[in-house]
Amino acid sequence: MRYYNIKFSNTLMYENKASEVSEEINRNNYPQRKSPRADFHDYSGGDYFVTICTREKKCYFGYIRDSKMYFTKIGYYCQQQLEEISEHYPYAENLSYVVMPNHIHMILHINPHAVNEQLPETRTLLSVIIGGLKRAVSVYARRNNIDFEWQSRYHDHIIRNSHDGNKITEYVANNVGRWETDCFNLKK
Repeated sequence: MRYYNIKFSNTLMYENKASEVSEEINRNNYPQRKSPRADFHDYSGGDYFVTICTREKKCYFGYIRDSKMYFTKIGYYCQQQLEEISEHYPYAENLSYVVMPNHIHMILHINPHAVNEQLPETRTLLSVIIGGLKRAVSVYARRNNIDFEWQSRYHDHIIRNSHDGNKITEYVANNVGRWETDCFNLKK
């Protein structure tokens, strides 16, 4: 893991394909949700701060005591998957991450020039990576009879410059120590 003084790339801007997806016909007649993604960016290149929560913010990944994270089996597996992101997605680099009791934070760099396969038409590279991570952890939980569920969506922030990136990196690095006041800590 790398912390501090990370050189963040300039955010790459591409034509947005996400808006085309949102206009797709809703086959199930459910109300169409407005996408929380920026419409000026296609999320297939650049640096991102991503937060993924567990369902109802249940502490599936472990607990924190004396500013130290103690992992459950599923929490340890999630940490392994975060460390191996580049093995599964060669165009992605996990610059920094933390697994908390009920959520994860990561700083992800996506290099669109390193993509060897055809880009997905309806999904961005960021959503492919997040979907793959969530799927891997969920499959592991099912195979091992571990009670586990993700929240259906995730939060992302486009990192625009080094100042922004270093502030976020510091937040990620110190997140375990700040658990008592963390907005995701439902026991505070």
